Amino acid sequence: MADDSTSRFQAGQTGLIVRIPDADLAVRARRERFDPSAQAGVPAHVTVLFPFLDESRRDALVRSGLAATIGSHHAFDLRFESCGRFPGVLYLAPEPDTQLRRLTEVIADRWPEAPPYGGQFTEIVPHLTVADGQDDAVLDEIEADLLGRLPLTARVSSVDLMVHDGAKWQVRTSFALLG
Repeated sequence: MADDSTSRFQAGQTGLIVRIPDADLAVRARRERFDPSAQAGVPAHVTVLFPFLDESRRDALVRSGLAATIGSHHAFDLRFESCGRFPGVLYLAPEPDTQLRRLTEVIADRWPEAPPYGGQFTEIVPHLTVADGQDDAVLDEIEADLLGRLPLTARVSSVDLMVHDGAKWQVRTSFALLG
């Protein structure tokens, strides 16, 4: 989900994520302390598309379109062997990330009014945020500790639609991938 302060989230905002429960044990304490999205109720995840359509637009047509679009893709495995960084952000890098990028692309193509990250970035970089808004010294310390916990593996078999209710993010619907 967006790696922003929780005060920037608005009621009715939605996002599509792939939960990574197998990473939760390794990153939970750090995310709860250093990632505002975790504090707002978002589990360990890789964002597929944020922001998505406002909840007021989430009707039967959108739900069926998501189910068909996501359901036409096969489940897949990911491995997290390394960390990456954006300015102020430490993340786990999923490998391979091809299927994640493809999911983002096909959903954004289907709903062009919902470009990834609001169109703020031109490149799609799948990632599992561990810390956001921290200086390099803090990120270095977290990364050194995390590297001893890698690699992690995960099976991706669904995409979740998360909705912000004004205080927290909650899973509203889960869309299964094939097989």
